[in-house]
Amino acid sequence: MRGTALNWDRYSRIGQEARSGCLRFSAIQGAAFAGLVLWTALTCAQQPALPTTKLNAGIHVIQAEVASTVATRAQGLMQRKSMAQGAGMLFLFDESAAHCMWMKNTLIPLSVAFIDDRGQIVNIADMQPLDEATHCALRPVRYALEMNQGWFKKRGISPGTLIQGLERYSAAPR
Repeated sequence: MRGTALNWDRYSRIGQEARSGCLRFSAIQGAAFAGLVLWTALTCAQQPALPTTKLNAGIHVIQAEVASTVATRAQGLMQRKSMAQGAGMLFLFDESAAHCMWMKNTLIPLSVAFIDDRGQIVNIADMQPLDEATHCALRPVRYALEMNQGWFKKRGISPGTLIQGLERYSAAPR
């Protein structure tokens, strides 16, 4: 009988170790799940509101969010599922250069107008959702304006068109 009790104790200890191992595994799984939930919440959360500005392309009014920091320019319109007509995002760069744009994690088709220091559109490129190909200015620009794809074309806005309202940013530090 004592031998049976010893065997029972042995199995009991093994059972406890196995159960505590399962508890540790469950804790690891729980931590991993919590991390996944946090990551999802952070990446899918509503982007913080950016300042907006009113721009004009001839008679056409544009209400643009302003991306003026490295972080807001990097985030851009990523993860957005839609954008209102007449709305866009204005990218303010620290210096004039042949800046390039891409559509990583961007879900809506866009057109981008590259705009020089004088406010003139240099070139316009259409960009497809989730495409990581780069679209670049043909010469140095200080601004880029993203709108729903086809917005510029539908309104007859082309290279050489002056975008009004940018003058307030021409000397502003970023």
